[in-house]
Amino acid sequence: FDGSPLASQSQLDNLLNHNTEDIVNAIQNDGLFLFYKEMLDLYTAEIAPNVTKYDNLISEGMEKYMAAQLEVFKDKRFYPDANSTLRITYGNVNGYSPRDAVQYENQTWLEGVMEKYIPGNYEFDLPQKLIDLYNKKDYGQYAENGRIPVCFIASNHTTGGNSGSPAIDAYGNLIGLNFDRVWEGTMSDYNYDASICRNIMVDIRYVLFILDKYGDCGHLVKEMKLVHPKADVKPTQVTPKKTPKKSVPSKKH
Repeated sequence: FDGSPLASQSQLDNLLNHNTEDIVNAIQNDGLFLFYKEMLDLYTAEIAPNVTKYDNLISEGMEKYMAAQLEVFKDKRFYPDANSTLRITYGNVNGYSPRDAVQYENQTWLEGVMEKYIPGNYEFDLPQKLIDLYNKKDYGQYAENGRIPVCFIASNHTTGGNSGSPAIDAYGNLIGLNFDRVWEGTMSDYNYDASICRNIMVDIRYVLFILDKYGDCGHLVKEMKLVHPKADVKPTQVTPKKTPKKSVPSKKH
């Protein structure tokens, strides 16, 4: 496999300098890739069915084992089985610093999307209409100080399968949709560290901007009730306590 474009960093870098179609064709005909595909097909056809079979047997055995523990250790507190139940996690919108001299802010903006723009790239290409909206700053009501928010991070403890979960603020308003975790927080299934574990959410203002200005679906937005917490929530009025008057001893006898 020495001739494979996947065999070394330099060969891979050389491959990535070509256009997308050439890259796909090269990989699909590469010996190393074909070997991997052959092994995957073998695993799928002959090994995976047995793995599934024994996993099911283990699950059945674990159910009986847990039932026995509950019967014998009546005073022990067991973790609940939360499968198929509603799960809620909470946290604060906050950036983090994973290592020395590195600080990630809690919010990203449309400017960052444009900075990553690479024409023709599978991941970073952009439709012309979005570029035009950015250049014209045609953001509608969804901008904050003249900028469109895209994503934000918070200290919510999430896991695989949480993608698409709604993120709500302290007032119950939908403010985003969860879809990922930061790299440093992927270990949180085993050890949650509030200083670096962050979930990633798309800002609902970006969703509305795409729906309305890019997708021309303003009629759908009109069916929604949009709120602006900073403007709509009035500050709590605090009534100052009256200082009780001190009683003055009477001079009368």
